[in-house]
Amino acid sequence: MASFPKPFLIGMVHLPALPGSPRSSLRMDEILDRARRDAETLRDAGFDGVMIENYGDTPFEAGTLDPATVAAMGIVAGEVKRACGLPIGVNALRNDARAAMGIAAAAGAGFIRVNVHTGVAATDQGMIEGRAADTLRYRRSLGVDVAIFADVHVKHATPVSQPDLAEAARDCAYRGHADALIVSGVATGAPANLACIDQIRAAVPDRPLFVGSGATVETVGGLLKRCDGVIVGTHLKSGDQTTAPVEAERARAFVRAARG
Repeated sequence: MASFPKPFLIGMVHLPALPGSPRSSLRMDEILDRARRDAETLRDAGFDGVMIENYGDTPFEAGTLDPATVAAMGIVAGEVKRACGLPIGVNALRNDARAAMGIAAAAGAGFIRVNVHTGVAATDQGMIEGRAADTLRYRRSLGVDVAIFADVHVKHATPVSQPDLAEAARDCAYRGHADALIVSGVATGAPANLACIDQIRAAVPDRPLFVGSGATVETVGGLLKRCDGVIVGTHLKSGDQTTAPVEAERARAFVRAARG
């Protein structure tokens, strides 16, 4: 994985419902405009990277994404990269790492987030199995340098195959060959448990570790003493509403707190 500054601050661009999803109501030009504005706000606030995800596409597919979703995310990813000029990441919810890798390759993204990279998790989409072997082989076939950021005991899920957090982290890093690990709270916007962060860090000291939910202006300084970066979205939105636009002052305040 390419080197990155520490702390590495990634801001979320939560996409509204995309064409073909049950709650889709916006035209692609409206979706692009929202994504562009959020990405530019994050860049201007001092974030190091942005990540797009199809947050509005609930209920999520457990497996392969619809081609319309992949196409829409590819268009958005390319536009976001052009607009903000920062490294960008892709999270194809719920867990289509192959689609995320393809989107990243087409758009020139630097990393993807994979919610279940190794093992098996019980989720509201049903049982989800990690496909690390497929993801890494597909990356090799594409010939791209796209880093895999993988969750350990991801939010909105219950681990089935490996309930021990440290062992799950080691499996993800050393058997699944994830480039970076992510620890989150139980749900979107929920804080990560500090003991869990420390446990993963001790189990896998040689991979970058990110906090993937719940970071705030008040907590980010302490979190960054334990990890290499954060992925933040909800806290940057008006009223802590994940679907709201990124607020410029909230984003600037977060970066100031993170940089100390």
